[in-house]
Formats: sequence, C-alpha cells, structure tokens
Amino acid sequence: MGGGKFRYELKYVCSDLQLIQMEERLKRILKPDIHVGSEGFYTIRSLYFDDYYDTAFWEKEDGVDIREKYRLRYYNRDVDMVRLEIKRKIGNKIQKDSCHVTKEEADEMITGNWYQAAHSGNRVVQRLFFKGALNLMQPKVIVEYDRIPYVCGEGNVRITFDKNIRSISSVEDFWRSQLPARPIMPAGWHLLEVKFDEFLPDHVYRTLQMEHLTQTAFSKYGLCRRYTTKDLPGG
Repeated sequence: MGGGKFRYELKYVCSDLQLIQMEERLKRILKPDIHVGSEGFYTIRSLYFDDYYDTAFWEKEDGVDIREKYRLRYYNRDVDMVRLEIKRKIGNKIQKDSCHVTKEEADEMITGNWYQAAHSGNRVVQRLFFKGALNLMQPKVIVEYDRIPYVCGEGNVRITFDKNIRSISSVEDFWRSQLPARPIMPAGWHLLEVKFDEFLPDHVYRTLQMEHLTQTAFSKYGLCRRYTTKDLPGG
C-alpha cells in the first residue's frame, strides 16, 4: 500500500452522559478542529465498497487482523469536496491513503467504470481501479454520522465523538442531500475514537480515564451492512 503513516486508533462506545462528561473534560485541554462550524460538529457521509464476496465485511466478522476498506467521503453535503480513502488496519493501528476526486470521477467508480478510473495519474485512484477490476468491487452501503472533533498537536492526537450513526442502503442516492436513514445504535449511545501517532500524552490519557468506559472493536461499515442487507447476519 501507499506511504501513509501508521497511527493508533482506539474506540469506545459511550452513553449520552459519558459523552457530555468527557467532552467537558477535553474542552479544558484540547482545541476543537478548525473545520467545525457554529453547530459544533460536521456531518460525514461515506460510501463503502466491497468485492463480490464481501471480503471486507467477513474479515471484520472473523476477526482478521490485517484488512482494508475503500470508501468515498464528503463533508456537510458538499459534493464538490469528495475524497477517496483507502484505510488499512493492523491490530489497533491504522494507515490511510486519500486523495481528492471530482464528482465525475467518483461516479465512474460507483458505476464500476474501472477502465476510465485506470487513466488517473493518482496512485490511490489506481489502487481502487486494480482492486475493483480484479475483484468486482461495488458500492455496498452509505454510512452517515455527526462528528465532534478535538485535536492536540503533541502526539498528533485527534479525539472524536461520532453521534447519530446511521446507515443508508440506497447507494445510488449518494449525492442526494436528504436521505432516509436507519440508526445502527440504541438511542443515547455514541462512538468515541482516539487517534494518535507514537504516543498519547499523559494529560490526555488521564483525562480519558472514566469508569465503565471500555475499549471495543467497532466497525461502522460492518454494523451498517448488517442492518441494511437482508442476506447478511442480522439483516
């Protein structure tokens, strides 16, 4: 894969109360991400690809230690700023390669026109082309959620609260502003993610310590596939 830096990624499921308490703690030591608007969050919409055999889904279900995900993503429903991302996970470390693509290029990927994508000079696009052409990659599910992000320069720390995580099965509607969506978590529960480079500063680590907050293996893609696809377990 490409040369993106490996980072640690830790995930925790938290309640409304835990989220409020944790955010109050973090506000004292971290800064909000500069991309957050007046509402205090931004909305992420991702379209995940998988192959004919649903390899990415089943590798997660089977606990495979090394796996990859492919997705198109844009923020706050701004379809002029679409990114293609390839995320590789090894244990609790992640590596991400990404690049900007046009809406037209994204449409070629969504419709499976891999010949057209092959002509891109970008290595990230070319990687999805080869994977798509060889393994019959197709868009599988849309994942959408609202993110509250905080950052810290020391350790390149990024802590995010992902709220209202929802799935959308109509992948052909990826560009539509408003879509009917299905929540994938019980009401009042959210996801806390902690990402950092080689170390987590002590003052951040101490702030994250909270009773009943335990690390978990959590896949937005896996849960959304399970709840929106009839031929998968739980569908």
